Amino acid sequence: MEQTDFDGIVFADTLQDFNTLRYAGHIVHILCCGGNMGFTFQDTRYNIAVGDYVILPNGELGSEFSISDDFQGILMSLSETFVASIAIRNNYGIIGHLSLLQNPVMKLSPHDFRICEAALRVLRMRMTEKGHSFYEELLGSLLTAHILDLYDIHARSRNISQLSEHTASQLRKFIELLYNGEYIRNRELDFYASRLCITPHYLSELCRKVSGRPATYWIDRFTIQEITRLLRQKELSLTAISERMNFSSVSYFSRYVQKRLKISPSEYRNCYTRD
Repeated sequence: MEQTDFDGIVFADTLQDFNTLRYAGHIVHILCCGGNMGFTFQDTRYNIAVGDYVILPNGELGSEFSISDDFQGILMSLSETFVASIAIRNNYGIIGHLSLLQNPVMKLSPHDFRICEAALRVLRMRMTEKGHSFYEELLGSLLTAHILDLYDIHARSRNISQLSEHTASQLRKFIELLYNGEYIRNRELDFYASRLCITPHYLSELCRKVSGRPATYWIDRFTIQEITRLLRQKELSLTAISERMNFSSVSYFSRYVQKRLKISPSEYRNCYTRD
């Protein structure tokens, strides 16, 4: 693993090293160059092969990683703080972010694969030049170019247009509220709309325009993601989980899970922990 006192960008060579990079506040990039890799993301299993590019908006969202004996790839972790510091002046990021929360895998054409592979290898090579007078600015510029290529690849594959500054700002604030754990305390659409000073209908339409899903989908998605994470911790009782997630009762908690997962909390736990 390649790491210095600058942790804005970190590359890993092995799955063991990679597992140490998957923590909160970091965005994980994986380009598969040979063999295959499997992982679970929000209770969906993904298998990637050569030419697939994975982006996990939050390193903690992925789990159960496995690789084939012949796997070859470029594994990179980016600090959200560093990515924010390079201040890419483009609103497409929020579109890509919501899209990646639904499916973190991009299928690259041979041409786009070569571009991405070359960009990552150059970025890694230039990271060794720690004596460069403008080291972080250099890396930020190279990373910016690569991210803009990823935006272009994503936009071309989905034929999506740019967002206005206002729309991007509102959606960014909405997603930030969810990432900050607001869904644990508030799961009503009216709360989020009120915080953004817009109507519930308008917030849902903004989300639907960008992701094809209403705002309630994203509130539920973050909530269920946390609930399933807690259910996998067998030492926690359903009562404890219900209280931690601020449900008024265990029965209401069970109905919430049943409606969205189509199985009860106990059934989910039994399926997940079955030997």
